[in-house]
Amino acid sequence: MANILIVDDDEASCRTLKLHFGAQGHSVTTSHSVDKGIASGSALPLPPEIIILDIKMPGKTGLEGLPEFVTTFPKAHIIMITAFHDMESTIQAMQNGADDYIHKPIDIDELDQSIARLLAQDGPTEQMVEPASTSSSRSTMVGHSNVMREVFKTIGMVAQSPATVLITGESGTGKELVANAIHNSGKLADGPFVAVNCAAVVETLLESDLFGHEKGSFTGATSKQLGKFELASGGTIFLDEIGELSPNMQAKLLRVLQEKEFTPVGGKYPITNNARVIAATNIDFDERVKNGEFRADLFYRLQVVTIHIPPLRERKDDLLDLVRSLLDRINSELGRNVSQISMEVINCFQQYDWPGNIRELENLLTKLVALSPGDSITPDLIPENLCSGALASDLPNQSLNSTLQRAETVSDQVNRSLQEVEREHVLRVLDATGWHKGRACEILGVSRPRLRRLISQYDMEP
Repeated sequence: MANILIVDDDEASCRTLKLHFGAQGHSVTTSHSVDKGIASGSALPLPPEIIILDIKMPGKTGLEGLPEFVTTFPKAHIIMITAFHDMESTIQAMQNGADDYIHKPIDIDELDQSIARLLAQDGPTEQMVEPASTSSSRSTMVGHSNVMREVFKTIGMVAQSPATVLITGESGTGKELVANAIHNSGKLADGPFVAVNCAAVVETLLESDLFGHEKGSFTGATSKQLGKFELASGGTIFLDEIGELSPNMQAKLLRVLQEKEFTPVGGKYPITNNARVIAATNIDFDERVKNGEFRADLFYRLQVVTIHIPPLRERKDDLLDLVRSLLDRINSELGRNVSQISMEVINCFQQYDWPGNIRELENLLTKLVALSPGDSITPDLIPENLCSGALASDLPNQSLNSTLQRAETVSDQVNRSLQEVEREHVLRVLDATGWHKGRACEILGVSRPRLRRLISQYDMEP
């Protein structure tokens, strides 16, 4: 059993947690501010082994008091709790010495698992982490799902170290945003961030692009050129699509990682390099290594720390956060103010699998904002193939296709043509919606061009 100190200004939450942990046999002390929490913990016969620290409190916040708790109780495991879901505070908490980060409303099972895991460790770390840089992150990463919280925690733990990081995930998941977040949260944040798409540069030019070249080193080299590694000196170089490197370039990159130096094309002397390397890929490296298509020694050098970014279909809890964040930026870029989105559209988004991930969502929202005549995104703007069957209605609640299927049987019995049934149903839906073509398309399950053809074909009018 453990000594647990709970520091939270929510007295009801403190009472609930105290009863819960007390029933498990733990010794529990509660306090409602940072200063009182330090005093209460210091007055205990034995120092706390677990500290549950709220972030948002009157006066000194939990983040501000975290370094003091780490200093005063160096052997304690600290779990931060907050009702606010943002990447920056997660990263800052993990860098300042927190062991875990849990969101409110608290999932008691998740909290129990976290405490059990921390207590099961052989021993707490004695090393203190320096406070995070005060520079704000330029990353637009958002999300509060469990998988993204783990990503944010890992970013916070590795950002301050010089370790090489390999980011994996499907295309469009935001791997470069993760690389940016690591750079902006680390010791090299004031240095350059240089991104290279290894698949977008012609193989014959990639070596020159990465390492630079001397004047006259090859045909067309009319002047000396610095490479991306040299430009990234004192900062971070991000190698996207690293799995597309040829065997020759793999060998040269391995030398850079091993020896921390490279030689420009046509150069005589190596140049020392101190840029941090972050790589990303959407391929299965294990399979490539097994097939001999990628060097195993380079793979092991790259994946000192691996961060996997889940596809959007596995983090649907983050969809609303992503939509809000992307809409803010798209509105700013396009000079629009499309701030509302109908629930039918949200339901449609939730049912779609997003094979193109966040990039596909961003492209679609850009299109919808550009096409929206007002300040709302409505179902009639959504591509027909995106949400077939996902949009529902309270009006004559059957699609044109389902109506026609039923009509095939009815027509045999009452000798009415399918065209007559189709015209009657379309006209009934148009009248019910006040001839709102977007709403009618939603109910009928057809596109606007098809609806216009039906209106013309059957010579319908209000």
